[in-house]
Amino acid sequence: MTKAQVVVRELRQIGEFADVFRLFDEIWHPAPANPPVTVELMRVFSHTGGYVAGAYEGGRLVGASVGILAKDNTLHSHVTGAAPGRGVGHALKTHQRAWCAERGIDRITWTFDPLVRRNAHFNLAKLGARAIEYVEGFYGAMADAINEGDESDRLVVEWLVKEQDAPAVPYEGVVALEEEDRLPVRGQVKGPVALVGTPADIEALRHEDPSAAMAWRLAMREVLGGLMADGGRVADFTKNGEYVVLIG
Repeated sequence: MTKAQVVVRELRQIGEFADVFRLFDEIWHPAPANPPVTVELMRVFSHTGGYVAGAYEGGRLVGASVGILAKDNTLHSHVTGAAPGRGVGHALKTHQRAWCAERGIDRITWTFDPLVRRNAHFNLAKLGARAIEYVEGFYGAMADAINEGDESDRLVVEWLVKEQDAPAVPYEGVVALEEEDRLPVRGQVKGPVALVGTPADIEALRHEDPSAAMAWRLAMREVLGGLMADGGRVADFTKNGEYVVLIG
């Protein structure tokens, strides 16, 4: 049992994979031809040594994660979905890290939308994963209730299995991107540290003001993507929703 009062375990049966498929359908509401992962693929991943795990609360599935073995002794965590705000996602990641440690796997990678503030905070500030690449249109067009109508830019992160979590270091920098009246406002990119802000709620913004959401996508691509392409390193994510990028 974890702090989130859930039990996390590996899944191996078709019926369990079907439960995960239904859970992911409830979370993302994808088009029928665009599920995050199929029952058949979960069966293959599990059978060939990949990672398929579920988090249970009182016998009910409340989260799941699916990962595939990748090059360079890496587990790529393809998709994780969980009930929000209850620590289920953290319990799944903790289990995933322990699973890798038992098998001598050095690191875990995954992707997330750089515009989703809560995910950036969870991945970078809470877990201590490191953003290593900005990829434009990673998944192409996505047909689900959360991502439809937007570009699928993603940050690729890595989480070293044996690395101890480093203490957070406060940084002062120049604001390179910030939110004003729900729109992105670009600042100057200069000095050793740039702060790249995020929208308060990009998912709500996609529904309420799609043009503003797209403006954020293009601004994030230009500023954060551009900084990383030029060698900038994401060092942290602040409580105010800013990427801390070390330049040079």
